[in-house]
Amino acid sequence: RAPEKLSTRPWAQHPNLDIVKGDVLDRASLQKALCQCRAAYYLVHSMNPDVSDFAATDRQAAQNMAEAAAAEHLEQIIYLGGLGDEEGQLSHHLQSRTEVGTILRQGSVPVTTLRAAMIIGSGSASFEIIRDLVEKLPFMITPRWLKTKCQPIAIRNVIQFLIGVIGKTETYNKSYDIGGPDILTYKEMLLG
Repeated sequence: RAPEKLSTRPWAQHPNLDIVKGDVLDRASLQKALCQCRAAYYLVHSMNPDVSDFAATDRQAAQNMAEAAAAEHLEQIIYLGGLGDEEGQLSHHLQSRTEVGTILRQGSVPVTTLRAAMIIGSGSASFEIIRDLVEKLPFMITPRWLKTKCQPIAIRNVIQFLIGVIGKTETYNKSYDIGGPDILTYKEMLLG
């Protein structure tokens, strides 16, 4: 999100790395960022409280990505979506993530979809919310969603999956559910 933050990373000076800022809501900047790339990771989910209709923002961003990837002749888009029973009742956020996957797949570039529930690790919005609840609230009235079951996965395992599918033609236009070994309720995660 901020190229200047990356400049302090040890790998930021690698001679084969170009850090380019792109905005999924600005197709021209996105196309510039994708120039000379073979594949792209799509890890975008709108959760901005300042946006009244995050699903519309997600749709526009996904459409821009599909079009820019096609214009730059990418070979693959790897999309990290949400894990949920598409036949059941999905939250608005999971519905939007499912819709984003559909929009990306309607483009001409093959898409590999990895579907994950909560990602455990720094930088994961869901994880950060749970961690803040545990660290900052001495007690809380428990909402119903604490009974919802989840199959969390460690961020290092997500990264392994993301790396594992890039350039693998046998994964093109396929979807994979990824998760850790445990199925827990949110309450069990809070107490753990």
